[in-house]
Amino acid sequence: MLALLEEHLRDMFATSPAESVHALDPEALTHPSITFWSARDGETGRLLGVGALKQHDATMGEVKSMRTSGAARSRGVASALLAAILGECRTRGIRELNLETGTQEYFAPARALYAKHGFRRRGPFADYTDDPNSAYFQLTL
Repeated sequence: MLALLEEHLRDMFATSPAESVHALDPEALTHPSITFWSARDGETGRLLGVGALKQHDATMGEVKSMRTSGAARSRGVASALLAAILGECRTRGIRELNLETGTQEYFAPARALYAKHGFRRRGPFADYTDDPNSAYFQLTL
Protein backbone atom coordinates (compact mmCIF):
# COMPACT_ATOMS: atom_id res chain seq x y z
CA MET A 1 0.00 0.00 0.00
CA LEU A 2 2.83 2.36 0.82
CA ALA A 3 4.29 1.86 -2.66
CA LEU A 4 1.01 2.97 -4.31
CA LEU A 5 0.76 6.02 -2.04
CA GLU A 6 4.38 6.94 -2.72
CA GLU A 7 3.77 6.55 -6.47
CA HIS A 8 0.76 8.83 -6.09
CA LEU A 9 2.83 11.51 -4.34
CA ARG A 10 5.65 11.25 -6.91
CA ASP A 11 3.19 11.72 -9.76
CA MET A 12 1.55 14.69 -8.05
CA PHE A 13 4.89 16.46 -7.60
CA ALA A 14 5.94 15.57 -11.16
CA THR A 15 2.70 16.96 -12.58
CA SER A 16 1.96 20.02 -10.43
CA PRO A 17 4.00 22.76 -8.79
CA ALA A 18 4.84 21.84 -5.19
CA GLU A 19 2.62 24.60 -3.77
CA SER A 20 -0.34 23.11 -5.67
CA VAL A 21 0.09 19.53 -4.43
CA HIS A 22 -2.53 18.72 -1.79
CA ALA A 23 -2.09 14.94 -1.69
CA LEU A 24 -1.66 13.52 1.79
CA ASP A 25 1.40 11.51 2.72
CA PRO A 26 0.94 8.15 4.48
CA GLU A 27 1.43 9.67 7.94
CA ALA A 28 -1.23 12.35 7.31
CA LEU A 29 -3.65 9.60 6.28
CA THR A 30 -3.55 8.27 9.86
CA HIS A 31 -5.14 11.44 11.28
CA PRO A 32 -8.41 10.74 13.18
CA SER A 33 -10.37 12.89 10.67
CA ILE A 34 -9.39 10.48 7.86
CA THR A 35 -11.08 7.22 6.93
CA PHE A 36 -9.06 5.18 4.44
CA TRP A 37 -10.17 2.45 2.02
CA SER A 38 -8.26 0.03 -0.16
CA ALA A 39 -9.59 -2.15 -2.97
CA ARG A 40 -8.02 -5.55 -3.57
CA ASP A 41 -8.46 -8.29 -6.12
CA GLY A 42 -10.67 -10.94 -4.52
CA GLU A 43 -8.65 -13.81 -5.98
CA THR A 44 -5.07 -12.59 -5.72
CA GLY A 45 -5.31 -10.06 -2.92
CA ARG A 46 -3.38 -7.62 -5.09
CA LEU A 47 -3.92 -3.95 -4.26
CA LEU A 48 -6.01 -2.24 -6.95
CA GLY A 49 -6.56 1.20 -5.49
CA VAL A 50 -7.01 3.44 -2.48
CA GLY A 51 -9.17 6.36 -1.44
CA ALA A 52 -9.89 8.40 1.67
CA LEU A 53 -12.50 10.61 3.26
CA LYS A 54 -11.49 13.60 5.35
CA GLN A 55 -14.32 14.75 7.57
CA HIS A 56 -14.09 18.52 8.09
CA ASP A 57 -17.17 18.84 10.31
CA ALA A 58 -20.50 17.12 10.94
CA THR A 59 -21.84 17.81 7.45
CA MET A 60 -18.80 18.37 5.18
CA GLY A 61 -16.31 15.84 3.86
CA GLU A 62 -13.53 15.75 1.29
CA VAL A 63 -12.30 13.00 -1.01
CA LYS A 64 -8.55 12.52 -0.58
CA SER A 65 -5.82 10.27 -1.97
CA MET A 66 -7.80 8.55 -4.72
CA ARG A 67 -5.42 6.35 -6.69
CA THR A 68 -5.85 3.28 -8.89
CA SER A 69 -2.86 1.09 -9.70
CA GLY A 70 -1.75 1.21 -13.32
CA ALA A 71 -2.72 -2.43 -13.88
CA ALA A 72 -6.25 -1.81 -12.57
CA ARG A 73 -7.14 1.36 -14.46
CA SER A 74 -10.39 1.39 -16.46
CA ARG A 75 -11.78 -1.52 -14.43
CA GLY A 76 -14.15 0.47 -12.20
CA VAL A 77 -11.90 0.51 -9.14
CA ALA A 78 -12.13 4.28 -8.63
CA SER A 79 -15.92 4.18 -9.01
CA ALA A 80 -16.13 1.37 -6.43
CA LEU A 81 -13.95 3.28 -3.97
CA LEU A 82 -15.97 6.44 -4.54
CA ALA A 83 -19.20 4.46 -3.94
CA ALA A 84 -17.79 3.28 -0.59
CA ILE A 85 -16.90 6.85 0.35
CA LEU A 86 -20.35 8.12 -0.67
CA GLY A 87 -22.01 5.36 1.34
CA GLU A 88 -20.00 6.29 4.42
CA CYS A 89 -20.88 9.96 3.95
CA ARG A 90 -24.57 9.10 3.87
CA THR A 91 -24.22 6.94 6.99
CA ARG A 92 -22.50 9.79 8.85
CA GLY A 93 -24.96 12.44 7.69
CA ILE A 94 -22.39 14.28 5.59
CA ARG A 95 -24.37 16.43 3.17
CA GLU A 96 -21.55 18.09 1.22
CA LEU A 97 -18.64 16.16 -0.30
CA ASN A 98 -15.85 18.19 -1.87
CA LEU A 99 -12.56 17.50 -3.57
CA GLU A 100 -9.58 19.16 -5.20
CA THR A 101 -7.82 17.79 -8.25
CA GLY A 102 -5.46 19.17 -10.84
CA THR A 103 -6.26 21.19 -13.94
CA GLN A 104 -3.53 19.62 -16.08
CA GLU A 105 -4.39 17.09 -18.78
CA TYR A 106 -2.97 14.34 -16.54
CA PHE A 107 -6.01 14.83 -14.28
CA ALA A 108 -8.64 14.69 -17.07
CA PRO A 109 -9.65 11.10 -16.18
CA ALA A 110 -10.16 12.11 -12.54
CA ARG A 111 -12.26 15.12 -13.51
CA ALA A 112 -14.34 12.90 -15.82
CA LEU A 113 -14.84 10.33 -13.03
CA TYR A 114 -16.12 12.93 -10.60
CA ALA A 115 -18.39 14.54 -13.22
CA LYS A 116 -19.81 11.09 -14.05
CA HIS A 117 -20.75 10.69 -10.39
CA GLY A 118 -22.51 14.04 -10.19
CA PHE A 119 -19.80 16.31 -8.81
CA ARG A 120 -20.02 19.91 -10.04
CA ARG A 121 -17.30 22.56 -10.27
CA ARG A 122 -17.10 24.99 -7.39
CA GLY A 123 -14.66 27.49 -5.93
CA PRO A 124 -12.10 26.81 -3.22
CA PHE A 125 -13.39 25.35 0.05
CA ALA A 126 -11.98 24.78 3.55
CA ASP A 127 -8.35 26.01 3.58
CA TYR A 128 -7.88 25.97 -0.20
CA THR A 129 -7.31 29.18 -2.16
CA ASP A 130 -7.68 30.18 -5.79
CA ASP A 131 -5.04 28.28 -7.72
CA PRO A 132 -4.85 27.91 -11.51
CA ASN A 133 -3.50 24.38 -10.97
CA SER A 134 -6.49 23.25 -8.88
CA ALA A 135 -10.03 22.35 -9.85
CA TYR A 136 -12.57 22.14 -7.03
CA PHE A 137 -15.70 19.99 -7.08
CA GLN A 138 -18.72 19.43 -4.85
CA LEU A 139 -21.47 16.86 -4.56
CA THR A 140 -24.53 17.59 -2.46
CA LEU A 141 -25.81 14.41 -0.79
